[in-house]
Amino acid sequence: MSIAPDDLWIILTGSLVAVSCGLLGCYLVLRRMAMVGDAISHSVLPGIIIAYLLTGARDSIAILIGAGLLGVLTTFLIEFFHQKGKLQSDASIGVTFTWLFALGVILIAVFAGQVDIDQDCVLHGEIAFVPLDTWQMGFLGEIPRAPVIMMIVLLLILGFIGLFYKELMLTTFDPAYAAAIGISTGVWHYALMSMVSLTTVASFDHVGAILVVALLIAPPATAYLLTEQFIKMLAITVVLGILVAITGYYLAASLNASIAGGMSTMAGIFFALVLLFAPESGLISKWLRQKGGMSSTSQPGTPA
Repeated sequence: MSIAPDDLWIILTGSLVAVSCGLLGCYLVLRRMAMVGDAISHSVLPGIIIAYLLTGARDSIAILIGAGLLGVLTTFLIEFFHQKGKLQSDASIGVTFTWLFALGVILIAVFAGQVDIDQDCVLHGEIAFVPLDTWQMGFLGEIPRAPVIMMIVLLLILGFIGLFYKELMLTTFDPAYAAAIGISTGVWHYALMSMVSLTTVASFDHVGAILVVALLIAPPATAYLLTEQFIKMLAITVVLGILVAITGYYLAASLNASIAGGMSTMAGIFFALVLLFAPESGLISKWLRQKGGMSSTSQPGTPA
């Protein structure tokens, strides 16, 4: 079965977003900060609006910078409310992203005549339009902008994880020991959150915030149920992310539905299947082992 070039670009973009988000999502899941990605993807809206008002261009680097700065500010405020305000992590996340996102909506309403940005577009995105937004790449001809940007982001993430694997591991699994040997947990927390901010900002411009959050959480959470080894968790997340992109696209195509919705749905389906049927942690697997254990203990003993 042949695949059209436009379909290939869409699947490639979805796969790159899924792998980029999933690799960072592994750290967020283990740090119990999975919803930080949701907070960042919503709270950057004021940064986008302010950058647009200052530059007057939707595709300028200023948009990325403005959104990125708001993403870093979001992580700072979450940590500030948690540490200084003594709020629980989930409460600090909720307080931060709701009021920042609301501020962005208000800015759109106030400057509606000057801002050509729709908050629904930011939230839902439309990955189907990826082949239409192209760059002239010399002898390569016109290439969609989204996969080029996401490939650069993925290379940055791989370099970040590869260079600072030990620091990220220690501050994730044993922050007390990391602090004891002189590794600043705060520095690496904000470094990781900066990468998450960069990735979410670069991703939701092409696929929307909802799909970004799904890919940031669901594949790592699914991998977490399948293994206790972190390297394997990263590898499984990569494979799951690519599978989600491929199967989600064809699910959407068969139903003539939203591609982002199809990919998010498949991410949820893979998680549900693993939750039920994982060899060690699956609910049905546990039930079968428990049932088998009860059956063996109920057998009559051998008479003396």
